[in-house]
Amino acid sequence: MPKRAVLLVNLGSPESTSVPDVRRYLEEFLGDERVIDRPPQPFRSMLFNGIIIPRRAPKSARAYEEVWTKDGSPLIVTSKSVQQKLAASLGPDTPVYLAMRYGNPSIASVMAKIVADGVEELLLFPQYPHYAMSSWETVVVKVYEEAEKQAPTLRVTSIQPFFQDADYIEALYAVTAPYLKKPHDYVLFSFHGIPERHLRKGDPSHAHCLTVNDCCNTCSPVHATCYKAQCLATTRLLVARAGIPAERFSISFQSRLVGEPWLKPYTDYELERLPAEGKKNLLVICAAFVADCLETIEEISGEGKETFMEAGGTTFEQIPCLNDHPPYIDFLAKRVQRWLTDSHV
Repeated sequence: MPKRAVLLVNLGSPESTSVPDVRRYLEEFLGDERVIDRPPQPFRSMLFNGIIIPRRAPKSARAYEEVWTKDGSPLIVTSKSVQQKLAASLGPDTPVYLAMRYGNPSIASVMAKIVADGVEELLLFPQYPHYAMSSWETVVVKVYEEAEKQAPTLRVTSIQPFFQDADYIEALYAVTAPYLKKPHDYVLFSFHGIPERHLRKGDPSHAHCLTVNDCCNTCSPVHATCYKAQCLATTRLLVARAGIPAERFSISFQSRLVGEPWLKPYTDYELERLPAEGKKNLLVICAAFVADCLETIEEISGEGKETFMEAGGTTFEQIPCLNDHPPYIDFLAKRVQRWLTDSHV
């Protein structure tokens, strides 16, 4: 039998909280044309490397200091734990590798190890439940580029976005259910934001997203590449599984950049608005992320909580992401086992 392996890929993190390390990370991250695709080159590089990143790096470094652990970046630490637990679940015949789209361990370096280890068939498992050109797509494209460069005969299969996989929803429910038993009067689903323009760009028909009335809830093949429709689907399925009443939850989008419209409503605006409506005991679910990171720990549990409480909130709690929770490891293992079984046929 050919040697098979699994590659988990997540976003990444700076090497440290030092400003130079954060700057290098931001240059790679924001330099990705699938993350920031305007203005056209060379003006984009001039704008970001000459103005935006030098100003942003010190602020981002301070934010990373808020979440850094004794073992390093929480995203990297958690991802390594997921890698180890999945490897233990699968057994020695199916090694599990871990790479980051930006920073280290880089996709290029891990691919070199995969090739050196004699792997012939690889399952790429992007750690993103939903499709977006700035997350799932850029990971897949980068891995296939490196595979073509380093090992053209390596057979790579990618897991598609798993936003509505029944086992994924069940894992989300398992992590969420204990918190839903606590006193609360509202649940906010806060997903990572993307520019509205990216929805239109990802619509191959150029005639549905943000064009058709109630486009995300109007059945269409373009939902296969529609981030917002997939976020709504995840929410709909988890709400049904958890029995959350329609009047006790809503959806928002975080982490926008200024300069153009991003997906609405904006999370920070919602956190200011909800207490005035009497929704003062809040739970927040960040279902776009499988591992807690800067965007969940610092942006939501830190700044977001402060915004909500200053607006008149009483209690605020961000429900942890899936992280290395056993149901998530079970979900990953089931999807890998399905691939192993199918590849044997």
